[in-house]
Amino acid sequence: MERSYENYIGVFDSGVGGISVLKECAALLPHEDFLFYGDSAHNPYGDKTPEEVLSLSMAAMEEMIRGGVKALVIACNTATSIAGKDLRAKYETETFPVIGIEPAVKPAALDDSGSRILVMATANTLSQDKYYHLIEHWGSNHTIIPLPCVGLAQRIEQGNLDGEDLMELLEHLLSPYVGKVDSIVLGCTHYPFIKKQISQIMGSDVPLFDGGAGTARELKRRLGVAGLLSDSRENGRIVFRSSVNTEEELRLYQWMYGQPIEE
Repeated sequence: MERSYENYIGVFDSGVGGISVLKECAALLPHEDFLFYGDSAHNPYGDKTPEEVLSLSMAAMEEMIRGGVKALVIACNTATSIAGKDLRAKYETETFPVIGIEPAVKPAALDDSGSRILVMATANTLSQDKYYHLIEHWGSNHTIIPLPCVGLAQRIEQGNLDGEDLMELLEHLLSPYVGKVDSIVLGCTHYPFIKKQISQIMGSDVPLFDGGAGTARELKRRLGVAGLLSDSRENGRIVFRSSVNTEEELRLYQWMYGQPIEE
């Protein structure tokens, strides 16, 4: 990093999707400083080999660690599923937490909406042991339907969330399940940005679950255990960085978050 980000919390994703997790973290921890890094130059991770995902994730985290962050959030389901174990083994210590994210199968299973749960995610996330362990533990009394959403994260990455082509893609993916599922797990951090569009197709009575809030709570817990919570009473700063190092890309990140770009 060109600047020092000592005592910032690093939040990493393959692109803009992790901003949905950043929003949850910043809302729960308003006095913390955050550095968000999106690897949009290599998005999407969902169609890459495990070796590529691990290499890209490690490169991004190394850069954030060099900047001086005090904790890291892997705000990407694919990166957590494929590389989370290795990333924790390499970087995590008692005083340097590394927090991942997982599809919100548990809260969906504990909800009383019904037993038919659709899990929207990348093909990579749905193929990993982490996902199967979640299903085995929390989904035994439910019908879990995996839906690999090829191309969806990449389309969200472009912005223009009200574009006709995005709705066409969603209708192609979701129309077979209209009226046939009771709840939906958004197993990619890009997908919370299109909750409105998903509900337009599936119905507003079908609840949507994502892992952002749970990740934020775990971050706060781990910071507290490590004695790393900020004692500031001022609102924290949020800085955006991207592997696509252009003003246009940073403005897209900014637009997704909804605040002025950090100068």
